Amino acid sequence: MAKYKTKGLDCWGKAKELRMKYYQDYKEAHDRGALRWEGGAWTFDAIPQALEGEVHGLTEEPYGASVGANPEVQVRYQEAAEGKWGCARDLCAYLRNYWGSIILNEFAFGGEWPKADFIFQNHICCSHAKWLQVADELEGGDVPFFCFDVGVGAYDKIGERQINYVVEQLYDGIDFLEKTTGRKLDDEKLIQNVYNTYASSCYWAKTCMLNQAIPAPLDEKTMFSLYVLGTLEKSNKDIANFYKNELYPEVKDRVANQIAAVADEQCRMLGDSQPPWAFLRVYRYLEKYGVVSVAHLYTFSLIGWFKVNGNGKLVPYPTLEEQGITIKDRDHALRLLTEGELKGKLMWAPFYGAEYKNDLVTKIAKQWKCDAGIIHLNRGCEGTAQHQMEMKIALAKMGMPVMTFEGNMADEREFDEARTKRFINLFITETLGLKKVVD
Repeated sequence: MAKYKTKGLDCWGKAKELRMKYYQDYKEAHDRGALRWEGGAWTFDAIPQALEGEVHGLTEEPYGASVGANPEVQVRYQEAAEGKWGCARDLCAYLRNYWGSIILNEFAFGGEWPKADFIFQNHICCSHAKWLQVADELEGGDVPFFCFDVGVGAYDKIGERQINYVVEQLYDGIDFLEKTTGRKLDDEKLIQNVYNTYASSCYWAKTCMLNQAIPAPLDEKTMFSLYVLGTLEKSNKDIANFYKNELYPEVKDRVANQIAAVADEQCRMLGDSQPPWAFLRVYRYLEKYGVVSVAHLYTFSLIGWFKVNGNGKLVPYPTLEEQGITIKDRDHALRLLTEGELKGKLMWAPFYGAEYKNDLVTKIAKQWKCDAGIIHLNRGCEGTAQHQMEMKIALAKMGMPVMTFEGNMADEREFDEARTKRFINLFITETLGLKKVVD
């Protein structure tokens, strides 16, 4: 008999609806006289989305991941990028999927590639700026391009100088947007977008905090599909309301009523780096042993904003309402947006050294009561794969058993499913001493 009650999320259908609407809106934007822009999941979408009129963006990493979830499509796109353009195979797998899509003139959600009107990008990962610069070249070289630098230091090094540096660039970005599009930036829209960005980022963090409960209300395979909405458009009112008014209350209710993600939870797993998107069934294989993946720096803080409190614990970054802040004007909005992204996005910290990743991941392992770790040595992303072996050593010093497996988040040619399952089986049965609870 199962140890806990379990059921699917009531808001699951709404999450799928929001995701598909996003891609359809981008695809059909020009039919409605709307603007289209390309940028990264980490760019400050609150700004281009504040232009007058209807505007729709396409964030590059989620698109690359969507392609990566379809093995047949991703291989064609990867081979197009490598063979027809000469892209190196050790570059970001999302990037190669994205470039291949443009080269083949195919949009993964149907039809031809929908060319953007402008590019608005930030630069933190080593490939971000060049990614869309090349995309512009592939699209004909006539897409106006703007990129701003956010590589100013980890969350604990952010002060007025760092914030001013980014805000000054954002003013340049607004000038670029207005000159490029012929539309003015609407300050009321900008202010609302910043409120929405805080709601999306802070309420996703609040939702992740609930997964400290035993049993865990969410499994990570499900969380992958939920955090993605914030990577699409954090400033979108519907997405902000989904996190604040639907997902968070429902997960809170699951905790109160001990509704589990995995009915036979007996081992809580910590993960690392993006998963191999075409093979998420590996997580269901773990569940056959009562193992549930509950915590992950990437899943938590790719869009979620956190802070380290005075007791050394991770806590959600406070919303503007919780801080008692009312946004006054454009400058105030830009400063608050920059402050939240630079101070709250812990995912950026490991770019500044292994000690940051070790500190954050060991904190997560303790707070989320993890029993073991499973690290995806991801050849598809140099950024999230940084410091992984140092992290493994840090977890081992805590007494935590950890296994690794090799693969690629979005290139199925570099993932051996059968081999990975054998490793998992040996790790769970021999190292953790667990037996299957479900055939």
